[in-house]
Amino acid sequence: MRIDILSVVPELLESPLGHSIVGRAVKNGLVEIHVHNLRKYGIGPRRNVDDYSYGGDAGMVMMVEPVFKMIEELKSERNYDEVIYMSPDGEILGQPMANELSLKENIIILCGHYKGIDHRIREHLITREISVGDYVVSGGEIPAALLTDAIVRLIPGALTDETSALSDSFQDNLLSPPVYTRPAEFNGWKVPDVLLSGNPKLIRAWQDEQALERTKLLRPKLLSEDY
Repeated sequence: MRIDILSVVPELLESPLGHSIVGRAVKNGLVEIHVHNLRKYGIGPRRNVDDYSYGGDAGMVMMVEPVFKMIEELKSERNYDEVIYMSPDGEILGQPMANELSLKENIIILCGHYKGIDHRIREHLITREISVGDYVVSGGEIPAALLTDAIVRLIPGALTDETSALSDSFQDNLLSPPVYTRPAEFNGWKVPDVLLSGNPKLIRAWQDEQALERTKLLRPKLLSEDY
């Protein structure tokens, strides 16, 4: 799998994509992640990638030309399954979406910045818009890192134990059950006896029950037919 991320502040992506599960997946050749500086195609001697908004609204807007040229360059080298724009008004990122995108071969992710991007980019170049929640952050870099992490950890071999992802929250529209480790008792706080029983059938039944109860209590909308 290959993920190309377009940004005007590529430095923001160095740490989250260079360490832990994502970093190991790159090192082990499971995924290629390339971060591109849109200023490569910036306009004029200062490599500008933004300009004032038509209509006089406050804030600068990312221009069409640098984004168009960068995407055209990438598309000349390979075919892309999706060209994604990280947008506050896109589809809300969820586990089913991450599962779907993890099966793709090549993805471009465009990080917005400033006031936003020229709407013609969204109309003619973007195939999918994704949001990480109903709030606004300073740019699309952190949301792009979140999306990339959610995708990469699902690639076979990215996790040491590949079955781990199957028990993550949201995989079955349920939250994960509580987890515990040693010691079995600390400060008078005990691990549930069933987890110490050594009986896989009883343990699984307890985990399923806990997952359902926690979901009913904390995220009941996950259980609705419309979710």
